[in-house]
Amino acid sequence: MSSLDTLKAAVTDALGERVVALTERLGELTLVVRAADQIEVATLLRDHPALRFDTAVDLCGMDYLDYGHGAHDGPRFAVVVHLLSVELNQRLRLRTFCPDDDLPVVASLTGIWPAVGWFEREAFDLYGIIFEGHADLRRILTDYGFVGHPFRKDFPVTGYVEMRYDPEQRRVIYQPVTIEPREIVPRVIREEGYGIGR
Repeated sequence: MSSLDTLKAAVTDALGERVVALTERLGELTLVVRAADQIEVATLLRDHPALRFDTAVDLCGMDYLDYGHGAHDGPRFAVVVHLLSVELNQRLRLRTFCPDDDLPVVASLTGIWPAVGWFEREAFDLYGIIFEGHADLRRILTDYGFVGHPFRKDFPVTGYVEMRYDPEQRRVIYQPVTIEPREIVPRVIREEGYGIGR
């Protein structure tokens, strides 16, 4: 029995009906749970003697809009946490889908793994995912006046506003994006007889 099979059995035994999906790909396990079960599951993953996932290595948001060219039929936003058990030398990916696409909300995991606080702020800033119970949920990478969430797949590449310094007003101002359309197909102009006889 491989170490992944052992971990899969331990996760299934510890969590039971709370497991929505448990898949193996590229030598790693991904556990999917419902948003309503997330805190209970995370606590069990940390405290269960056969699991002991004491470290949250990373947390990120995901946008499944048009994922697999429309093959994904489920909630749009998810939160993924990469967990590590230092004691047992095992890893697990925990994925929780936000039940509402219009207002993506999941519980904050800062009470279980305090290190995810900054990662949750990043997922809030870039994807608009709200972490209920987070003590300081505010933007971390974009400006305070930034409109929208730039990692959402429906966010325009050009953005909505641009920022520039106005020397007359002697301050930074925001204005609607003013990018003129341009031809992006390169033109190749060669002299007649180019490369012949040289």
